Amino acid sequence: MTTKIGILQTGHLDGYLGETYGQYPQMFQNLLASEPFEYRIYKVVDGEFPASPTECDGWIITGSKHGVYEDHDWIKPLEEFCRKLVTGNQPTVGICFGHQILAQAMGAKVGKFEGGWGVGLKEYVLSETGESVHLLAFHQDQVLEQPENTDILMSSDFCQFAGLRYSPTCYSIQPHPEHTIPFITDLIKVRRGKAVPDDVADAALAKPNEPNDQARFGQMMGDVLDGKLRL
Repeated sequence: MTTKIGILQTGHLDGYLGETYGQYPQMFQNLLASEPFEYRIYKVVDGEFPASPTECDGWIITGSKHGVYEDHDWIKPLEEFCRKLVTGNQPTVGICFGHQILAQAMGAKVGKFEGGWGVGLKEYVLSETGESVHLLAFHQDQVLEQPENTDILMSSDFCQFAGLRYSPTCYSIQPHPEHTIPFITDLIKVRRGKAVPDDVADAALAKPNEPNDQARFGQMMGDVLDGKLRL
């Protein structure tokens, strides 16, 4: 029986980036290409919501250019759906905005980090093993406090709550395993001097394209969504 994955699309990629790399759901489908999943995309950013958390077997909440604290009419319904996913033990993975909306839905504060932007390849420490991992990041907003009844999966000096576990079947992370080096390079160039300060963008672009743990986290995502792994 094929596992059906619902992707909650929380933003659009416009212009060159969208034309070249596709939309956020496509990036996750590319990351999970080896998994025999069937996908259904819900454009929650446009007000399209699932009827029920059981409509799909597992869920992905994507990144977005929007802030979870912004006054959009789809934010509150998404928070309510997130709470149902957490309390219903539905296999769920939230990434970046998805990480933040889960935390906000469960009562934690999310906002702009006073330390500024986290852009490019970043190092994180896994809480349980102390192991260092590397993933691509692109954010100024952060989860600023730990939601109740969660475990910290990973953190860094820059991002204390970089990964959170809500249940053995529900977790979220701030960085982007679905991003590729070509995409984030172009993203930084497009946003340089507009959203991202020039010096932050230049430092990220100057860093060598070192290996990252994208494939490892993609496999973990697939295993959690397919019910093969309980964190």
